[in-house]
Amino acid sequence: MSERIVLTSSSAETSALFGTFDENVKEIENAFGVHIANRKWNVGDADAIVITGEEVAVCRAERTFKCLLHLTGAGDNISKETLAYAINLVTHDEDSLAENIGSEVMMVTNKGKPIKAKTAGQKRYVEMIKKETLILGVGPAGTGKTFLAVAMAVLALRERRVDRIVLTRPAVEAGERLGFLPGDLQSKIDPYLRPLYDALFEMLGPENFAKHMERGTIEIAPLAYMRGRTLDSSFIILDEAQNTTEEQMKMFLTRLGSGSKAVVTGDLSQTDLPDGKKSGLCVAKEVLKNVEGVGIFEFSPRDVVRHHLVQRIIEAYDKYDREKKERRKNN
Repeated sequence: MSERIVLTSSSAETSALFGTFDENVKEIENAFGVHIANRKWNVGDADAIVITGEEVAVCRAERTFKCLLHLTGAGDNISKETLAYAINLVTHDEDSLAENIGSEVMMVTNKGKPIKAKTAGQKRYVEMIKKETLILGVGPAGTGKTFLAVAMAVLALRERRVDRIVLTRPAVEAGERLGFLPGDLQSKIDPYLRPLYDALFEMLGPENFAKHMERGTIEIAPLAYMRGRTLDSSFIILDEAQNTTEEQMKMFLTRLGSGSKAVVTGDLSQTDLPDGKKSGLCVAKEVLKNVEGVGIFEFSPRDVVRHHLVQRIIEAYDKYDREKKERRKNN
């Protein structure tokens, strides 16, 4: 049996690490097969988290607590997703990545909520957006591709590095036809653009968002409306780009004007194009991979920051797809 001690700066920090009804501790104990207890330290306000068990398991549990301290501020609440991510990093011996994330606040929302990268992948994605002119962000649902891109766009607008934000999506039908939806054309396309509205509402608040829309400093429109335009001094985001055709993607990419930046996001596992139609995002990844000024970032399932079950769902579907391809090869 081995024992290790993690010192915390205060009882508030210890409480945050332990979680409500010690639920974080229970998760760590179950993950590594250790026993964890809290003990008052004899110096200042410090607490001691005492971990006992087999040496390797105790070491991993200790690293998980330290990883959590890097991922969150002192006394911050720890979500199930953050805890699962920390355990995942430690299990794969990548917990040193946590030292590079969690502390830098990108921006603050209208309600005072700080927005920052929650995974190493998100951190690298944000850095790529800062550096490159055109960025392709590719990965599964829940990795923050669109949300972080919108945050960077709002930040650029606030700092007056661009004059406007242009957000667009292809209006590809996923099981429903636009003609059967009620209302005029705007009413029919709004459901496709709702995720973009939601992100902007959170960052700007409804009133500020409405003012920007009235002034034209924020524009949200279907991809078809981009044809024939040149977008100068703009931060442009193309969301759900896996549903673009090759022709649509080329059309969009050639809209980029002077002083502009574009972020293209999509999930190639969720393409709604007709059978036999190749995704413009897939083609763009191949065509642009060696072009200067273009950054291509691919998220992994471990970057999922939605409900922790989403990561397991994605991994299960990835496994299913691999097995299906293997069966096709063997038949």
